[in-house]
Amino acid sequence: MPVARVCVDVPLAHLDRPFDYLVPAELDEQAQPGTRVRVRFAGQLVDGWLLDRAEMSGHDGKLSYLERLVSPEPVLTPEIARLARAVADRYAGNLADVLRLAVPPRHARVEREPAAAAGAGAADGKDAGQVVAAAGAEAGTDAGPVGADSGATTGGSGSGPVVPDGADGGVGDPGWRSYPAGPGFLRALADGRAPRAVWSALPGEDWAARFADAAAATVRSGRGVVAVVADSRDLDRLDAALTGRLGAGRHVALSAALGPARRYRAFLAARRGQVPVVIGTRAAMFAPVTELGLVAIWDDGDDLHAEPRAPYPHAREVLLTRAQLGEAAVLVAGYARTAEARLLVETGWAKEIVADRATLRARSPQVTPTGDDPQLARDPGAATARLPSLAWEAAGAALKADAPVLVQVPRRGYLPSVSCAECRAPARCPHCAGPLALRSATSIPACRWCARVAAGYACPHCGGRRLRAAVIGARRTAEELGRAFPGVPVRTSGREEVLATVPAGAGLVISTPGAEPVAEGGFGAVLLLDSWAMLTRADLRAGEEALRRWLAAAALARPASAGGRVVVVADGALAPVQALLRWEPGWFAGRELAERRELGFPPAARMASLTGGAAAVADLLDAARLPEEAELLGPVPATEGQERMLVRVPRSRAAALAAALHTAVAVRTARKAGQPVRVQIDPHDIF
Repeated sequence: MPVARVCVDVPLAHLDRPFDYLVPAELDEQAQPGTRVRVRFAGQLVDGWLLDRAEMSGHDGKLSYLERLVSPEPVLTPEIARLARAVADRYAGNLADVLRLAVPPRHARVEREPAAAAGAGAADGKDAGQVVAAAGAEAGTDAGPVGADSGATTGGSGSGPVVPDGADGGVGDPGWRSYPAGPGFLRALADGRAPRAVWSALPGEDWAARFADAAAATVRSGRGVVAVVADSRDLDRLDAALTGRLGAGRHVALSAALGPARRYRAFLAARRGQVPVVIGTRAAMFAPVTELGLVAIWDDGDDLHAEPRAPYPHAREVLLTRAQLGEAAVLVAGYARTAEARLLVETGWAKEIVADRATLRARSPQVTPTGDDPQLARDPGAATARLPSLAWEAAGAALKADAPVLVQVPRRGYLPSVSCAECRAPARCPHCAGPLALRSATSIPACRWCARVAAGYACPHCGGRRLRAAVIGARRTAEELGRAFPGVPVRTSGREEVLATVPAGAGLVISTPGAEPVAEGGFGAVLLLDSWAMLTRADLRAGEEALRRWLAAAALARPASAGGRVVVVADGALAPVQALLRWEPGWFAGRELAERRELGFPPAARMASLTGGAAAVADLLDAARLPEEAELLGPVPATEGQERMLVRVPRSRAAALAAALHTAVAVRTARKAGQPVRVQIDPHDIF
């Protein structure tokens, strides 16, 4: 009797393996690899995925039968099953957890719809394009990006350099001609090859149009595309660009925000081969595209690409692994560049696509810091002023020229943090010690943690009752600038309301990072305020993240030849500010990577974070047979009642570390250890 190998949907590490079940005669035809099934496991009915069929089992005992077939639709392709296993192994996780991220929940009504209707509904412009962040994933074996042959020039069977130089040759839009290697990259895609590239976009670049060009070239070769972005605004922009380039009905978008029916309809359209291109947020990483030829990711440094659910994969690494397993082309793109992307270039696994200096100078705005010596000589107060005179002058000149002004503020709200006006001690909630904040000019101080109102607040240090602003948010900034420039429209863009575009003409836009709108014709001036809030964060990626946010905002300014100016309120001697001034994200990424090599931090090394109770973490480490090269760092306090231990190994020992930790977790789950331990490989936030 035929045997089905099933991955049971049970989140226990010691059960992370396929189990054999007999296939009843009535299910023999429909119970095929990739289908959802229900099986009896440990006395209970549980869901599972049918991974494979075999004529006989290696199990000597008695086998149970499949209880029933949930659906005859083969939702799990062999390619995605292999990718999911690689992701689980990379992150010391379980296959069932990854498959839960990769395959959306079933929607029976949508599944019964005719195939043509499903494809048409999923590819409908607005239906497919209006999306938000979704569940996603990450992977990347060490034999992948860095472990690959450093001399490799293609990811497939083609020959020639990974990003050959040369003229466009009729392929693509003139936009790619701004980069010497750009037309060659498109030509390689159209020829069916698998180039791997790290692209640094120019200021003002229509990156969505460039992605659409790359997708069109790949589709022309008869292959499919998966493109991933961080949030809904970027997804809407890419959706519009692809609709204009490929036409309606040629792509779908995957996102949890679509709702169960529309998301599953889009997933089925890709699975059934009705569309060649899938775009989306993290969820799109596992999209079952037929004959995958290109994987692309925009702004891989955005923390929205990091999956918050076990096994906590990152979108960039999932795509790199998928490209490695499927011999597909890769495009890692952004205005900024991460240390991970820099590593791909330094090892030769990918080639960079950058513009020459002349083109960069012609497209860049004029960038000026306020904390260097010449500025301090003209304005001694610039060292402490939140808006130095240079920033006021830049904003005033842009408004006078009837151009909009963008002001980037790191914090949202009105006054998200206040302190005692007498002794400057931070104002804390008397009940939970949370930070007090003001929501408006007339509101009463309230706690940001427990929401209790502190109407009669008195400083416990000096008894003072007056409060002053410690941190100024976007709404207070908008209020101040509105008074400074009367008669000028003031708009805000943030979590509560995100603006996609703003009209041309004089106006002020106050935005938090990541919510900056696009202005018609570009912004006349961009002011980057409160740089200390980003640069002084206790985070390994503080400088990298600050530069990423600054470049994203500065890229929206007009070129210097058209009067575009960027003012960053920071010391010009700082490395991130220097990279912004020269618009050299590659230089800064190389500097960051060199420092991390010296200190032994990712991506130069692999690091695992173990978080849990002290006894549980110690028990896990006792059960783990760590590689000899492993270093233990910590423990340090984490959340209340928990501690965190870091385990570091060289990149070459990453697989051994993940396997050892997964085995140790399996030992603890098998003996029903009470306290769980959260295991994260290369977490986005190490500290």
